[in-house]
Amino acid sequence: MTRFVKLLAGTAALTFALAAGPFSAPKANAQGTYPDRPITLIHGFGAGGNSDTISRTIAEPLSQRLGQPVIVEARAGAGGNLASDRVAKAAPDGYTLVTFTGGHAVSGAIYKSLPFDTANDFQMLSMLIYFPFVIAVKDNSPYKTLEELIAAAKAKPNTINYSSAGVGSTQHLAGALFCAMAGIEMVHIPYRGGTGPITDLLGGSVDVLVDTQTVTLPHIASGAIRGLGVTSPEEWPTLKGIPPVGKVVKGYDVRSWMGMAAPKGLPEPIIDKLNTEIRYVAGRDPAKGKLEALGNEVRPSSPQEMQAWVTGEVAKWRKVVADAKIPQQ
Repeated sequence: MTRFVKLLAGTAALTFALAAGPFSAPKANAQGTYPDRPITLIHGFGAGGNSDTISRTIAEPLSQRLGQPVIVEARAGAGGNLASDRVAKAAPDGYTLVTFTGGHAVSGAIYKSLPFDTANDFQMLSMLIYFPFVIAVKDNSPYKTLEELIAAAKAKPNTINYSSAGVGSTQHLAGALFCAMAGIEMVHIPYRGGTGPITDLLGGSVDVLVDTQTVTLPHIASGAIRGLGVTSPEEWPTLKGIPPVGKVVKGYDVRSWMGMAAPKGLPEPIIDKLNTEIRYVAGRDPAKGKLEALGNEVRPSSPQEMQAWVTGEVAKWRKVVADAKIPQQ
């Protein structure tokens, strides 16, 4: 594992960003004038990827409910942390929101220091979805099963590569944990989210993909790629026939999530309004149907429930990083 660990430690940074509007007085917002101008919803990964798709799925009906445009802005870089930093420093006026992925909590575990507190420098608004990842290969790959992939990686360490949405992303940790628990060494290739990983898998420059169903499902359905394993402990409803990784690598279980947040200090009336409207649009069609069609479990929440979840996820991933001896960045 030594060379793999060095590669893992030496890879680049993490991503997520935003545009903030001028501050609106809490008193005026409390009187019901919020929102009176467009809202920016930031996510920290590339256009066309899971974060972008989910953010846009929520933004359209949320715009209708709030009576103002909700403009989705993709700011890829540093596995979501660039965006998170911008959000943490933005005015708490309700005009700058962010879509967090599970990578936000992973960052709190894999980075020695960040310019923000992952759990406490944000106002959590609502969870949106939960989902596993897929470990997949191209249709003509010599690896027909997870067992064959593991055997090949053991026979020739660091000759097989795998992609992720960026250093410190949940895809990265899912791949690193798979390697650690399976006792293999593969080369990590980080991207900036978006469609880069699947494009390069189809093009032949990536051997193994670790990514969401948003990215993989259409290509699994067309036969262009082959799913070797799903990272949930049980078979996932939208991935029939693809075995859980845990059946081959005992104890393996990685599931991720997405939720919405804002800068800390958001006035209570705006928190309540946004939570109410996010829960409304996420829990009903058309957004709910679209999210489920992408293989997600839709489960909006209270701000307090999301806060507890993120805090727990940071603790969980810190233990994973320590147990798997994954070096902190």
